[in-house]
Amino acid sequence: MNNPQSLSSAYLRFLNLMQAVRTLPMFPTIDALEERLLNVLAASWAQDKKITVLTATAMLSDTSATTLHRRLKSMRAKGLIDLQVDTVDFRVKYVVPTALTQRYFSELGACMHKASQST
Repeated sequence: MNNPQSLSSAYLRFLNLMQAVRTLPMFPTIDALEERLLNVLAASWAQDKKITVLTATAMLSDTSATTLHRRLKSMRAKGLIDLQVDTVDFRVKYVVPTALTQRYFSELGACMHKASQST
């Protein structure tokens, strides 16, 4: 699967599978900005980084902090993130993934695996 044609086909299969996952009723509809933010958060979570709300509102340099804060509120309402209060400073809140987010990423991972296995 190292030739460009098969890699292109695998990527297109992945996009189709990913779109199917996004339309599953168990997952809320998210817009492109929420998806970008979720992906950036996921990269930090994968490195075991704690992300404060303030840090999260500055993660996308081309988007205002106000817009990102609104998206965080929307994502929380949709059950994709939660907030954990710091044990020392109660003013600080960390953005954490929910079980629904873990399931969403797991489904996308399965899509990647399936797309790469098809020939």
